[in-house]
Amino acid sequence: MLEIRSINKTFNAGTVNAKHALKDLSLTLNDGDFVTVIGGNGAGKSTMLNAIAGVFPVDSGEILIDGMDVTHLPEYKRAQYIGRVFQDPMMGTAATMQIEENMALAARRGKPRTLRAGITKGERAGYKEALAELGLGLEDRMTSKVGLLSGGQRQALTLLMATLQRPKLLLLDEHTAALDPKTAQKVLEATDRIVSQNKLTTVMITHNMRDAIAHGNRLIMMYDGHVVVDVSGEEKKNLTVEQLLNLFSKASGSDEVSDKLVLS
Repeated sequence: MLEIRSINKTFNAGTVNAKHALKDLSLTLNDGDFVTVIGGNGAGKSTMLNAIAGVFPVDSGEILIDGMDVTHLPEYKRAQYIGRVFQDPMMGTAATMQIEENMALAARRGKPRTLRAGITKGERAGYKEALAELGLGLEDRMTSKVGLLSGGQRQALTLLMATLQRPKLLLLDEHTAALDPKTAQKVLEATDRIVSQNKLTTVMITHNMRDAIAHGNRLIMMYDGHVVVDVSGEEKKNLTVEQLLNLFSKASGSDEVSDKLVLS
């Protein structure tokens, strides 16, 4: 479903501030893979997600989604294949619009606009059912402005909106990092359920090693712009945080793991 072939990205090339963020990065995801991505600050995790989403062009290499070469497609054209949830709960929703209006916009992504009713009775019932599964009481507040919701509620809503039109690829960029632990757990539970029900190919960046081990069927660790650890199946299920740190040290030849990574 996703093929990354030897992509490179350097920011501020030719200056003293040059940063080679991605170095011959290659990665292949099969249809339905749920991959968690971990690594220290500056490892290239978010840069990789931005490259996949088309936020900026890569310097070299290729990116394919479901066999289609999207390397040179702009971000807005790739959006028809990709669902994305950001770290900031304020992104991904329109604060001045109602919950049901936000969901209606998401449901119509990629479809032609008409002068028909904005939300039909049947659609409203479907939205209510989907919101009820989140367990946050949003199904009873469908006409509330999204700006009145808590960060966790907005993030859960963004996740739901990103998957209403089943994307070929779901990108989660530390989508629980700004939430308190209890709310983060609820959002992660919703993530597991939605990904499983829709069999979504998913890439989830996290700083929390335990979450990286507990969720998904595959785990990769990045260091210095490329993948240094790639485990899946039973090997991943049986991993401990200590074993993961040892794997990282051996693969990278470095003991440099950020405090944030360890303390999470």
